[in-house]
Amino acid sequence: MAVAHGRYPTTVVHRLALLCLCAAYLQGAFNKATDFSSAVAELNHFGLSPSGPLALAVIGFEVAASWMVLTGFYRWLGALGLAGFTLVATFIANRFWEMALPERFMAANSFFEHLGLVGGFVLVAWQDLRDADDFQETQDTIRRGMA
Repeated sequence: MAVAHGRYPTTVVHRLALLCLCAAYLQGAFNKATDFSSAVAELNHFGLSPSGPLALAVIGFEVAASWMVLTGFYRWLGALGLAGFTLVATFIANRFWEMALPERFMAANSFFEHLGLVGGFVLVAWQDLRDADDFQETQDTIRRGMA
């Protein structure tokens, strides 16, 4: 629905973009929660332990951080958390420089795609913090005008 003036289309696009950024984490948490033994096996595959508690922590983190990004509750913190989580997970799971072809090709693509997600989340955090600063400056201006 096109609106000539107003923020409705912008708000919808913004929310859809945030949902797209968080989709992999929500889907991942759902899959891990519904097939917990596979989540534990995945962590064991990468040598991470204790795998059971770590799987629970990852599920909780992916849901909580995504919720923060989607609702705006400390959006910057959720976004930076997902950026950091993705960066660490990418260096653990997509070590393409240690692989032979053809696995190297797919892992390298995945590695750089995940770096793109990291950049997207950093931009979300930056925008959220910038918007908070702009809001505070507006409030300060209003207070000075009333004094």
